Amino acid sequence: MVEVELSADEARRIQLRAQGFLGTRQKGGVPAMLERLGAVQLDTISVLARSHELVPYARLGPVGRTAVEDAYWGPGAPKAFEYWAHAASILPMDEWPLFAFRRRAYLRRGRRWHEVPEDVCDRIRDRLKTDGPLTTRELGGAKAGGEWWDWSEHKIGIEWLLDVGEVVCVRRVGWRRVYDLAERAVPPELLAQDLDDDACLTALVARAGRALGVATRGDLADYYRIKQDQVDRVIDGTGLVPVAVAGWPRRAWADPEALARPPRGRHVTTLLSPFDSLVWDRARASRVFGFDHRLEAYVPKAKRVHGYFAMPLLSGGRLLGRVDPAREGRTLVARQASLEPWATTPARLETSVTALATALWRAAAWVDCDNVHVDRTDLPRPLLTKALTDTTPT
Repeated sequence: MVEVELSADEARRIQLRAQGFLGTRQKGGVPAMLERLGAVQLDTISVLARSHELVPYARLGPVGRTAVEDAYWGPGAPKAFEYWAHAASILPMDEWPLFAFRRRAYLRRGRRWHEVPEDVCDRIRDRLKTDGPLTTRELGGAKAGGEWWDWSEHKIGIEWLLDVGEVVCVRRVGWRRVYDLAERAVPPELLAQDLDDDACLTALVARAGRALGVATRGDLADYYRIKQDQVDRVIDGTGLVPVAVAGWPRRAWADPEALARPPRGRHVTTLLSPFDSLVWDRARASRVFGFDHRLEAYVPKAKRVHGYFAMPLLSGGRLLGRVDPAREGRTLVARQASLEPWATTPARLETSVTALATALWRAAAWVDCDNVHVDRTDLPRPLLTKALTDTTPT
């Protein structure tokens, strides 16, 4: 097979389209977006919104939060479930059989973080069979504010049953997981599938390839957090085709459908969650976008460079800078706003500042703010003020 050659710019645009940031807005709303991405990472931090809400907002615009919640945990037949993918993630329900390899691995290991107390799992199974879906608090095992290393025995037990697939979370109430027996919550046709490890891995690597459009071996492994030698073992069966990307030090693979359609269309201007799948892999974001990003929420305040929850700014298919947001009443506050050095050259500065102002106002409108204020910035204040004025929604 002749290896396809791509420029770095072509690879970047292919990835943007695959991730839903280039071209016409995808039909089907949040459910279609989840199916396209294959995983939406969860996180407890909430600034403007939680990350699982920011991901559809970035792609679909001001989608209502009810629509987001319904797509993930809504009434009716389960549409998604929670499990360990890139990290704790919301996954389309049709991916349930594909994680059998991980559930078996946990069983062989006998634990994830904690030793599972004897008899606890039996008690939890009995409660779920008798009482139906329950939260950890309803099971009697929640610890308010408890960290993962200080879980109660009921929390350890229910999380272990989730790890090995006996229970599943297909709903949340007040940000609390609601646990149910997998045999009751997972559609029978999915529960009945018994894929071996290689079949699971082949399907997941293929999905990662479609979600990224073009990706290295390491990118493919990172998407669902599998091992690179597992990628090597199954790559020939995924349907992905080998490509060489100019400037990328390692071989890559591409979705053949992505190669068949040149990426073109409308670019999105938006703020991204640091946990967005476009940027959650720091090495990939650096290689594809020349953007070095680090979440500083867990960095001591005095050592932060860009702020607690700095959100990358995407515009024109480039990552231009960062905003550390907050909300004070009806005002969206950018505690810190910065642009990449290349975006502040004389030829680009005005366009870049306008993009920043546009993204701030769009985010403000989405979270029901009618004012925007920027605290700290190295940008010229008169230019920023003008851009904020010129882009104010009418």
